[in-house]
Amino acid sequence: MAKLTQMISKKKEFVVDIDKEIYGKGLTDRKHANYEIYKKPSLEVTFCGKKFENPFILAAAPPTDDLDMVRRAFKMGWAGAVLKTTSIEGTKVDLAYPMMTGLEYNGQKLFGMGNIDLISEHHIDVVEKRVAALKKEFPKKIVIASMMGSKQSDWQTLPQRLTEAGADMIECSFSCPQGSMGEDPGKMLAQSIPASEKTARWVKESAGKTPVIIKITPQVTDIVAVAQALKHAGVDAIAASNSIPALMGVDIETFVPYPNLGGKSTYSGYTGPAIKPITLRTIAEIKRNVDIPISGTGGAMNWRDAVEFMAVGANIVQFCTAVMHYGFRIIDDLTSGFANYMAKMKFTSPEQIVGKALKNIVTHDELPRRKVRSKIDIEKCIRCDLCFVACRDGGHFAIELDEDRTPIVNEDRCVGCALCQRLCPIDCIEVK
Repeated sequence: MAKLTQMISKKKEFVVDIDKEIYGKGLTDRKHANYEIYKKPSLEVTFCGKKFENPFILAAAPPTDDLDMVRRAFKMGWAGAVLKTTSIEGTKVDLAYPMMTGLEYNGQKLFGMGNIDLISEHHIDVVEKRVAALKKEFPKKIVIASMMGSKQSDWQTLPQRLTEAGADMIECSFSCPQGSMGEDPGKMLAQSIPASEKTARWVKESAGKTPVIIKITPQVTDIVAVAQALKHAGVDAIAASNSIPALMGVDIETFVPYPNLGGKSTYSGYTGPAIKPITLRTIAEIKRNVDIPISGTGGAMNWRDAVEFMAVGANIVQFCTAVMHYGFRIIDDLTSGFANYMAKMKFTSPEQIVGKALKNIVTHDELPRRKVRSKIDIEKCIRCDLCFVACRDGGHFAIELDEDRTPIVNEDRCVGCALCQRLCPIDCIEVK
């Protein structure tokens, strides 16, 4: 009995300590402390005038190309979904299989994913019924219909029909190789600024009061110029950004690139965590220069990634590869992890995070010049020699080994490049 009392006392101390860390309070009542710890902040956000129960939605992809799959996702807690891109009746959609391949790195599957998927096989007549069904069953969820056309009549007919079906928003794919209205044939629509602005204006005029989001590509010379043109066209938001054209690899015995379709292949759309740095830069450049809401998409795998997307300017975050890899259930980790982070940082709304990192992005000339050096925690060091080899052959030959293979930093040679810190497997190196 005495041991049980001691255990309860320790648990109470732990609860109060955690409460102090998160809320800055000292609560002595154990029941009250537990309540405060698990009292989550609101994750609700407003984007283009629409309320989302949390900032996390599904991107236009295979997970949103089936009505029952979207139903299941909504029931599990996703705030919204962008249905896979639809088109006008009669549009040829000739899919080829297998369509997926992955880049493995250091034993990690799908460090990057490549796909040769096209738009949905389901045309507007099917998708408009799905939109209506989802809004009837889930009135508080945000249903976003994605669409693309090949001529002016398509770009103006599709928004009207989707609006009449009840879509909360319309996302337009300007970042798939569907041509660009006669300019630079074969390239993405978003790679032509005049064509993007003209087409976006058609869609916005046709959509009426329904918010229009344009999904762009980072494969341009000036992403800011594209965003400015779209804002000038009157669109409500930008989805930044899409997959990146890539060749996923080559079988060095058959010399057939991946994926192998009967001895032939083609370029893939590259997604997953490998493209996250490119997406972060794209979002940041738009947010720093153009006053327009942003739906961040491309590389987010967890709640930490979502925080980073929002910190550089995204208002909401789309998920695709993470869902295809781990399933809809990741929404639990996203919402709980994000809520705990907000509580720890004392944020009362996700919108307080948006753009918070932008002030710290400067030009190279504006960077501070400080004298820094690597410091190794010898007690933690496992003598793997990685820092020594990297510095010897890729740095400044500033790390030496003593007779026990203990790494020693030569401060006269060390410039603080941080290469050793980045590759240390146990994080025992700091740059100070």
